[in-house]
Amino acid sequence: MIPKSKKRFSLKSRWQRTRSLFAEFPSQFWVMVAAAFIDRLGGAMLFPFFTLYLTQKFEISMTQVGVLFGLYSITGVVGSMVGGALTDRLGRKRMMIFGLAASALSMLLLGFVNRVEMFSLVILVVGVLAESGGPAQQALVADLLPEEKRAQGFGILRVVFNLAVVIGPLIGGLIATRSYFLLFILDAVASSITALIIFFTLKETWRPQEAGKPAESMLQTFGGYGVALRDRAFVWYLAASALMVMVYMQMNTTLAVYLRDWHGVDARGFSYILSLNAAMVVLFQFPVTRWVTRYRPLVVMAAGTVLYAVGFAMYGVVAAFPLFLLAMVIITIGEMMVSPVGQAIVARLAPEAMRGRYMAVFGFSWVIPTAVGPLLAGLVLDNLNPNFLWYAAGILGLLAAVAFYALGWLGDRARWKAVDQRVKILEHLEEGRLAAQTAAQLLEKVGESPWVRLAPDAPPSSRRHIRIRVNDLNTGGMKMDLRLPMGLVNTVLVAGGQFSANLDTFDNQSLKDLVARSAEQGGTHAHEDGDKRIEVHVE
Repeated sequence: MIPKSKKRFSLKSRWQRTRSLFAEFPSQFWVMVAAAFIDRLGGAMLFPFFTLYLTQKFEISMTQVGVLFGLYSITGVVGSMVGGALTDRLGRKRMMIFGLAASALSMLLLGFVNRVEMFSLVILVVGVLAESGGPAQQALVADLLPEEKRAQGFGILRVVFNLAVVIGPLIGGLIATRSYFLLFILDAVASSITALIIFFTLKETWRPQEAGKPAESMLQTFGGYGVALRDRAFVWYLAASALMVMVYMQMNTTLAVYLRDWHGVDARGFSYILSLNAAMVVLFQFPVTRWVTRYRPLVVMAAGTVLYAVGFAMYGVVAAFPLFLLAMVIITIGEMMVSPVGQAIVARLAPEAMRGRYMAVFGFSWVIPTAVGPLLAGLVLDNLNPNFLWYAAGILGLLAAVAFYALGWLGDRARWKAVDQRVKILEHLEEGRLAAQTAAQLLEKVGESPWVRLAPDAPPSSRRHIRIRVNDLNTGGMKMDLRLPMGLVNTVLVAGGQFSANLDTFDNQSLKDLVARSAEQGGTHAHEDGDKRIEVHVE
C-alpha cells in the first residue's frame, strides 16, 4: 500500500507538471482548444455512423455511398479554397466563426432530407459551407505558437479531439439506435456554441494591414494559390500525404460496413474500436509527440505510415474481435506519430502571409482521397473479395512511407548544399568582399529554397540575432534598423569586416566593441556620434 505522504507528493507533482504544461502555451491557444473540443464532440457523435446511416436510411450500396462522399469532397475543395484565401485576407477569427455557423446549418439540412436524390443536391452546398473554416483553425495554431512548439500544439489539439471521440461514439452509438436525426441536431448545437465562444473570447491573430502587408485585390488573393502550387517541395509532400490519407480514411468510411457485413460487428462493437483509438490518443499523444520531435520530421512520417500499412492490412487477414482491436492499436501508434508532425511541416513550409492558402491546398491531401477512396473501396467491397481492399491499403501505405523517406533525403541533400553556399558567403564576409548586411540577405535567400525548408531547423538557442538601430538626434527619427544573425556577427568580430555600408560613418572598432558588449552582457548598449545615436541589443 502506498503511504499517504507519497500519494500527496505524487498528486502534487502531477499538478505541478500540468500547471507547467499550461504555462508553456499562451492562454489564447487554450481557449481555442476548449472551443474545438466542443465542436469535435458534436461531430464525433455523428460521423462514425454516417455510412451506417446512409446505407440504412436510403438502402443504397457502398458504391453509391462512395459517390456521395466524392460529391462532398469535390465541393469541399471549393469551400476550403475560398476559406483559405479569405483567411489570409480577412483574418482567422472571422472565417472560423463563419465556418462553424455554416457547419451547424449544414447538419440541420442533411438531417431533414428524406430522399437520396435531394441528399445528393444538399451535400453539394454542405461541402462548400462546412469546409470553409478549416484552414483558419490550422493557420491560427501556427500564428499562436512558435515553430518549436507547433508539433506539440497540434498534438494537444489531437488529444482533445480524441477525448471527444472517446465520449462521442459511445453517446452516438446509444442515440443512433433510437434516432439518427437527433445526432444531426446535437452536432449543429455544438458548432453553434463553439462559434459563440470564439466570437466573445478569441482575439484575431492576423490583420494584413497591421502586419505591414500591402492591400491585395480579391484577384491577387486567389492568385496567391499559384505560389503554393509552384512550391515543389510542398506539392510533393502533398502527394505523399494524399497516399497516406487514402489508407487512413478507410477507418471512418468503409471499415464499419466491412466489419458489420463480413464479421458481424454491430454499431456498438465498432464504437468500441474507435473509442480504443481515441483513448490511446488521449493518454499517450502528448508524450509521443514530445518524443518524436527529437527526430527528423519526415523520418517520423515514414515510420508512422509503415504502421498504418501494417495495421490496415491486418483487417484483411484476421477474423477475431481482439485482433481487430490489436490492428487498431498499431494504427493508432502510427497516427500519434504522423498527425501533429505532418501539420507542423505544413506550417513550416507556409509563409506567414499565406498560411490560410497553404492550409487550404494541404486539404487536398484529404479531399482527393475522400473523393476517390470510398468509391474505389465500394467497388471492391461490392464486386471483389473484400480482403483485397485491406491488402491494397497495405501496399499504398508502404508507397507513402517510401515517398516520405525520399522527401526527407531530398531535404537533407538540399540542406547540405545550402551549408556549402552559406560557407562560401561567410568566406566572402571574412575576406571583406561582403558586408554583414549583404551576407544576411544572401543567407536568407538560401533558406528560402523549398527543399531546404523541408529540413529541420537548428535549435532555437543557435538562432539569436543582434539588432542595430541608428537614430537621428535632431529629428528623433530612425535612420536604420538592421537585424543580423549572431553567427554573422561573431564572424565579423573575430575575422574583421564590415557590418553594413550604411554604418561607414561610425568608427568600426567602436561599433565592434559595442556589439561585443551587447552579446556578452545582454541588454541595450548605445553610443552617440555627432548627431546620430546607435543602439545595439540581443534578441
